[in-house]
Amino acid sequence: MYLTTFKLKEAPFQPNPDPRFLYLSRAHARAKAYLESALSTDDDFVVITGEVGSGKTTLLDTFRRELGKGVIVAHLTQAPISTTELLQAMLEQFGYLPFRGNKAAVLTTLNGYLAEQRAAGRKVLLIIDEAHNLVPPLLEQLRALVCVAPGERSPLSVVLVGRPELSEHLDTPELTQLAQRARLRDHLAALTPEQSHSYIVHRLAIAGSQGREIFRPGCDEVIDCYAGGAPRLINALCDAGMHIAASAGRDHVLPEDIEAAARDRQLPPLSARPAAISTPAAPAVADAAPEVAPATRHAEAPRSSPRPFEKLSAGAPVGRLRVISAGEVIAEHLVHTGRMMIGRAQDADLQIDDRTISRHHCQIISNAFLSVIQDLNSTNGLYVKDQRVRRHTLSDGDVVVLGSFQIDYQDDRPGDLVGDDSDLDESPPPPLRESDGEATQN
Repeated sequence: MYLTTFKLKEAPFQPNPDPRFLYLSRAHARAKAYLESALSTDDDFVVITGEVGSGKTTLLDTFRRELGKGVIVAHLTQAPISTTELLQAMLEQFGYLPFRGNKAAVLTTLNGYLAEQRAAGRKVLLIIDEAHNLVPPLLEQLRALVCVAPGERSPLSVVLVGRPELSEHLDTPELTQLAQRARLRDHLAALTPEQSHSYIVHRLAIAGSQGREIFRPGCDEVIDCYAGGAPRLINALCDAGMHIAASAGRDHVLPEDIEAAARDRQLPPLSARPAAISTPAAPAVADAAPEVAPATRHAEAPRSSPRPFEKLSAGAPVGRLRVISAGEVIAEHLVHTGRMMIGRAQDADLQIDDRTISRHHCQIISNAFLSVIQDLNSTNGLYVKDQRVRRHTLSDGDVVVLGSFQIDYQDDRPGDLVGDDSDLDESPPPPLRESDGEATQN
């Protein structure tokens, strides 16, 4: 153990979640506030999503430790496979012996228990981990459990925690009623480089660093290169780097120690990892255009890691897009020949981080003569001059409405260029045809 070498009282980057080490980024602080609101407001559902290792478990453990005695908690660490199993698991969490009755009997018992807690003025909290595995009938059963007569307040609040697919499930048409009740939804995005640095300093301080600079300049950049802002990977790299430095007799960590730690774990740089989505129909271009920051409605800075579609749209520039929200231009993006994806997902060329935008909302396909925007079965669609369109050939000055945003298109081609769309490949890759935005009035 390296504690003596670094003069620490405990290991700062242990793998097991420890609420004492919780670092509240803006997203984590917002998620914690949502959890607390579920106990004091009329909001019945809280939805917390995040990739593996994003800090969901540590956040939940911290929240649970701060609960008062008047709150009864049922915590299911894996998603049930049937509605009856869900109800049985809840009863067992509330202290009942394994209940093997049919669904009607189990539901009657559970509703009676909830009524008793409401009469006693107690709050009941159900937390379900791995909630992205819940099928629609289970999610509908949860919605039914919190429904009470007009003028009454349900004693039950439900916290759903899972991977980003959970939000996608909730945005499907068959779960519209549940999505409307689940107003408190937060995604634990990867930490920015600045947040990653603060995260490391925070954990070291709790472990007893007393402000000493244990990680030397250059370490932050290497950690961010391999961890990509994921707290779990940051912990693994920092812990291993400290072991390597201590074995070399040093009381400080160098960038090469982090490189060695990444090699030992066979962890590739973020930019070298395979893309989760590919578009084989579009050719890769060697020299990509400079990245433009994605549009976002959150205060956190966007990550600068490469995205799978960047090279695919890196042909000759033909125009510009301005993203407008509430009358204000919040981002600009060049349009190149080739295919450009617009959506909420991190792999989009133009990322608009808002739930009124589907993960892969639409695409713009351009050649030397024209650009065509095409809807990808998005929930809120595309509107041009108040008309919903599936496909639209863009003209200079066109304004396209996507969810709660406007896209102002400026064409930069020479005025004498005239052509047709016969060489445009407008067929989106099958995996990208999805409907996952939050429905709004347009």
